[in-house]
Amino acid sequence: MHVLSRSSLRKLVPYATSFLSLTLVLIPIIIVCSRPANALPAFARKYGLRCSACHETWPILNNFGLKFRDNGYQIMNDRDAPIWQNPSYWPVTFRITPIWHRYSDLAAVDTYTGVTAANPYGTSAIERITSSGFDLSGLDFHTGGTLYKNISFYVLPSSDSTAAFHFETVMARFDNLFNSPWLNIKMGRFELNNLLSEKRMVGLTANGGIYQTYHFIPVGDGNIFGQMGDNQLGMEYLGHSVNDRTRVSAALLSSVDGNENLTLGANSYSGFFTFDQAIDAGKWDVQRVGAYAFVGEAATYYKTSGGVPIPGSGVGNKGFSRVGVTTQFYFGPHFDVNFVTQHGEDNAWFGQGYGDAVATNGDGGVTCTSTAGSPGCPPNNTPGTVLPATARAPSWNGYTVEARYVYSPQLIFIGVFEAERMQQQGTIGTPQNLGNINNYNAIIRYNPFMTNRAGLALQAEFNVFHQVGTGPTVGLITANTNTNELLLGTDFDF
Repeated sequence: MHVLSRSSLRKLVPYATSFLSLTLVLIPIIIVCSRPANALPAFARKYGLRCSACHETWPILNNFGLKFRDNGYQIMNDRDAPIWQNPSYWPVTFRITPIWHRYSDLAAVDTYTGVTAANPYGTSAIERITSSGFDLSGLDFHTGGTLYKNISFYVLPSSDSTAAFHFETVMARFDNLFNSPWLNIKMGRFELNNLLSEKRMVGLTANGGIYQTYHFIPVGDGNIFGQMGDNQLGMEYLGHSVNDRTRVSAALLSSVDGNENLTLGANSYSGFFTFDQAIDAGKWDVQRVGAYAFVGEAATYYKTSGGVPIPGSGVGNKGFSRVGVTTQFYFGPHFDVNFVTQHGEDNAWFGQGYGDAVATNGDGGVTCTSTAGSPGCPPNNTPGTVLPATARAPSWNGYTVEARYVYSPQLIFIGVFEAERMQQQGTIGTPQNLGNINNYNAIIRYNPFMTNRAGLALQAEFNVFHQVGTGPTVGLITANTNTNELLLGTDFDF
């Protein structure tokens, strides 16, 4: 297993010391000031429940909150129907997070030594760049609830920090069809039925705000379509027992990684399948074990016009899979551990960079408008293309462990460790450990108050991210990616 070098650890000591000092100062104040918290505003205004009824801490769901969501945001009584709601009730929550953060990363820096006409910037050297300051997260508008008994909806317009909006979630649900909890259908753009939810995690840093296991792609791989953490477009069947102890789901998805307007492979589909079972362990609370499979195919060839890929023309479908096991173990009312494993495998064509010839890969998140295969655009599997003899199907194993200590519904401590390990590279001769990831995240989150109108959380977070062979390149040397980020933020909603 790859570990941080001693020199890297020494560089992290000042940051870790600052984080520890901050923690020691905050903890006594937080504990003294703790008092009971109420519920998340949008649904609290409807049902009058306390925060702890549905959440370990907002927005992380407990078992009751999971059941409430599985029932289509219903408690299964008369108060579910809109006709019984107060006309002044407006099921909308606004959420944004002002932050201060300190971010450190490696970069290839011009030294201006050895300047020539052909090389006006001289030589380069790898240096650590550290910056700090105040910033903003994006803005979310959460709205959801029942349109009629057993018919519900959820809409989430979301923007980045520059107010560029998109629809993160848009879905309609039909629940308890034929009066059975085993028959529930939803359609739209939605989060996959991940037992460990990325959309309800509290991490705010660049690498701690996602689960690496859900998004891992081997170096040079062109398959963006199997990212479990992204909301996907499709239709999902969900069934569960009356007490929600047994849950199954099956989703039919367009293989477009949630991108609208059929801009990618318009004729390829994927399936996401889950099963989990909970066991009541008495004083140890409810334990849950599950399994999942994300299998499908996606395009590797896009027809072109003047050499430019035509959106929606994707063909040449190739297969991929993501399978794993997930668990939630509760050790009494205050401590729980969540564990996710994943074995991923892509077709050899994806391993050689084919797949996302239109949208984002290799073009900095901007639609690729130049000829596929040119700088900034991935290769395109045009007729007659043959894979090199060294090509093979890349495979890997991922692991995520998240431990939570809930001192009270107001105060929670979270630690996350993730490891992504290549099992087989997409090209023979590639270093076995290229792309391997270690990710560490530590969070303290405190809710001074949470009423049925508004809520506020104070958060301190420290993240360390390490990936082999993906850092800046100088000459023949490519460094590892090695970032760290310290963040202090106020996460509020209304």
